[in-house]
Amino acid sequence: MGEQVVGAVPPHKIRINSVGLADVRTALRQGLRDFSRHPLFGLFFGGIYALGGLFIVVMLSFYHQPWMIIPIAIGFPLIGPFVAVGLYEISRRDEQALPITWRGVLAEVFRQRERQLSWMAFVVLFVFWVWIYQVRLLLALFLGFKISASLPAFLAVVTTTPEGLLFLAIGTIVGAVIATALFSVTVISMPLLLDRDIDFVTAMITSVRAVAENPVAMLGFGVIVAAAAILAMVPLFAGLVVVLPVLGHATWHLYRRVVALD
Repeated sequence: MGEQVVGAVPPHKIRINSVGLADVRTALRQGLRDFSRHPLFGLFFGGIYALGGLFIVVMLSFYHQPWMIIPIAIGFPLIGPFVAVGLYEISRRDEQALPITWRGVLAEVFRQRERQLSWMAFVVLFVFWVWIYQVRLLLALFLGFKISASLPAFLAVVTTTPEGLLFLAIGTIVGAVIATALFSVTVISMPLLLDRDIDFVTAMITSVRAVAENPVAMLGFGVIVAAAAILAMVPLFAGLVVVLPVLGHATWHLYRRVVALD
């Protein structure tokens, strides 16, 4: 734990660099490189994430609420940045030529509960619950008693009835707004809080600034993250075992390109 050198960073010392799609491509290549260098770590963190998603699906099926499987699966990537903290630490250590050991990485991850990053967990989980409750509200408003106890029947109602299609349309718009908002406040703040001693509000403001000043590159990265995560969940969340670590490492490298600390 003593290997990490951090210092309090005043907000005025944080500068946002201009980045483009070329930087996003480079960050993705660097993310794939980091995963290939340290695959066991990536598979470990990716496996935890994938098993968490599978556990939620099993529990929803057990409690006969299959209609919540798709909304939760779609919203599940929202908590990805918090799960990826260990991957940021691996990329940070690799970048600084520090030893990468299980003890060192996991100790740093657990140490975050005593730092500002722990507050971001509340932010992420709060937004995730907002997503879940707005889905339940939309289900009640548009489908009401048409909610079926089986997933195939629910999908049939959603995709073949006017009410179901309207539910899908409005739900997609609302979900996109929530996802964009959470992405904006976490994409830079998470790695920044791991890297430096800074309060989480300043970190979130910095993240929003980064997105606002580089909308094409940052939102383009967000679209890539969302699309890759959703596709990776199709085979029972199995693809997340690889996709999460690659995207996690890539997020670190994009952060390093976007944020300059005087």
